[in-house]
Amino acid sequence: MRWARFRSNDGRIGFGVFKDTHIDEYEGDLFGAPRPTGRTIARAACTLQSPCTPSKIVALWNNFHALKLKLGKSAPTHPLFLIKPGTSVIGPDEPIRRPSGYAGKIAYEGELGIVIGKLCKNISPNDAGNHIFGYTCVNDVTASDVLNENIDFAQWCRSKGYDTFGCLGPVITTGLDWSRLRVITRVDGVERQNYPLSDMIMPPEELVSRISHDMSLLPGDVIACGTSVGVGSIKDGCGVEVAIDGIGSLVNVLSPSTP
Repeated sequence: MRWARFRSNDGRIGFGVFKDTHIDEYEGDLFGAPRPTGRTIARAACTLQSPCTPSKIVALWNNFHALKLKLGKSAPTHPLFLIKPGTSVIGPDEPIRRPSGYAGKIAYEGELGIVIGKLCKNISPNDAGNHIFGYTCVNDVTASDVLNENIDFAQWCRSKGYDTFGCLGPVITTGLDWSRLRVITRVDGVERQNYPLSDMIMPPEELVSRISHDMSLLPGDVIACGTSVGVGSIKDGCGVEVAIDGIGSLVNVLSPSTP
């Protein structure tokens, strides 16, 4: 099933099962026991929102063999991650906003996102699958020049935590066999990334288990599994598409900063 959040044309926020031409609306708690309302919302009568509203995005670094080799790094023995705040999250077709006063490089990273379905704390790898609700597309945006702006401290959270720098969507797909899929990232229609998810160093169940021993993961939280080769920068006006079969295409355009 593909779950989506939407804003109807009259301003109402809802969620339901995404179909090609409409959304079958549900009510209650998406991560609890959602109930069908019997109503359908035409796609033309609503705008998709981020498919969940995470308290945080846990974003992985150096989690693909191909990128590890390119960077000349060793495989990590524990997930290497940073936190993107919930305030960074936007959904499909929302603009990525250049931070006010920042004229430097902005980079895209197409990734698979794990969506947590129930509270995770100190869980085993064997139990991790029961805590994964589904998967979504992620564009992990970075203000690249901020990252090493201070030679004494790498600013991972600041460079990746700006408002609009956590793009999620278009839906959350449950029951997805991620191991057979690829992440494809296009910039203005030109393919920049095309890598197999089977190249992950630590797969989703292991990531969920290990990270749950570092912090509590809440329903709706997202773990961005990391990216592979092909990361690059974008200019104002560029559109970035992150596509994964079974989930769909997440498209966002980089817009100039607002006053």
